[in-house]
Amino acid sequence: MQPGRSRWRRKNRSRRRRPSHYDHFVATLIDRDQLQELVARGAQLVEVLPADEYKEDHLPGAISIPLRQVNRESAKQLDPSRDLIVYCWDMA
Repeated sequence: MQPGRSRWRRKNRSRRRRPSHYDHFVATLIDRDQLQELVARGAQLVEVLPADEYKEDHLPGAISIPLRQVNRESAKQLDPSRDLIVYCWDMA
């Protein structure tokens, strides 16, 4: 048994991991009018396009977090109390 584990069990603490998802998360497709309304009400807009594409052209007010760089560190720039809109455009 690993050190600390027996102490954990003696204190009758859970040995189960918490789920890594959030029950309150809802992904929804929205149109341009809905996007504008949500942004006007304070939603954050994040573009997950590659950095060079974001530099070339992006939605006004959008935050750039390229998809391959999405992690806990990059998410720190987001406000968890605000709605979040994630945008990615693909020509394929």
